[in-house]
Amino acid sequence: MLVFYTEATAPVKIIAFFLAWLACWLPIAIPIAYALKWYPPKPLGAAQKIPLLASLYLIAPLLLWGIARVEGLSFLDYGISGDLTFLISLGIGLAIGVISIIVVFAIESIFGWINWHWQPDRKLWKTLLITLLLGLWVSSTEELIFRGFLLNELQSSYSLWLGAVVSSLIFALLHLVWEIEETLPQLPGLFLLGLVLVLARWVNNGNLSLAIGLHAGWIWTLSTIDTAQLISYTGKGSAWFTGKNGKPLAGAAGMFCLLITAVILFYFGREFFPLL
Repeated sequence: MLVFYTEATAPVKIIAFFLAWLACWLPIAIPIAYALKWYPPKPLGAAQKIPLLASLYLIAPLLLWGIARVEGLSFLDYGISGDLTFLISLGIGLAIGVISIIVVFAIESIFGWINWHWQPDRKLWKTLLITLLLGLWVSSTEELIFRGFLLNELQSSYSLWLGAVVSSLIFALLHLVWEIEETLPQLPGLFLLGLVLVLARWVNNGNLSLAIGLHAGWIWTLSTIDTAQLISYTGKGSAWFTGKNGKPLAGAAGMFCLLITAVILFYFGREFFPLL
């Protein structure tokens, strides 16, 4: 069985990974979903999503560690390292991610499309810490899977940009698992987000730290704003720009944020990150 896997083509390895991931997760997910009284395609609330997401994302790194052992690899081959430059790049990505979201919301605020409800208190600081840890965990896991393992396998048989397109498409479509109706308008944005994160790994010479930082920065900022209810939409701005259902990735605002980030990475990243 192990010999079959190591000699299989990239598409077969990818399919095998996702099937194994699903097979390991379902025996855990089904009892959790039953206890939460949730079943597809019923909308999934945040309180219901966290235990299901946690069980899913705890399995993936263990599974990838096993795959790496079978193939004689390590997480370093997937772009994960533990040195100082990794942390520096992660911090830079985190800062860019946070600033880019704040700039977008600042523009919307200037045009009167949103109102801010900034109330710094102990509850907000607690929310900031929790969403930061959540963002780092989710982004690390997703980058390891999609821009690490998946992109590596695709690059072994195809060009980088075909691998980028396919991995980003899979990344976007798999978000439909959680909420179909709310996720559909975000699919183009999720696809573009995947491409930008591939670009982040490319400019960082194959290291995932910048991509993890960017991804975590976006999750951190948006989750904090949503959880702490820091903004409200005035209704003056068109949904095509602000995003359907208040989701930036479902509108031009999110696309603008991603494109600006991509331009910054493309024109400055290849000069800056090799110096680290």
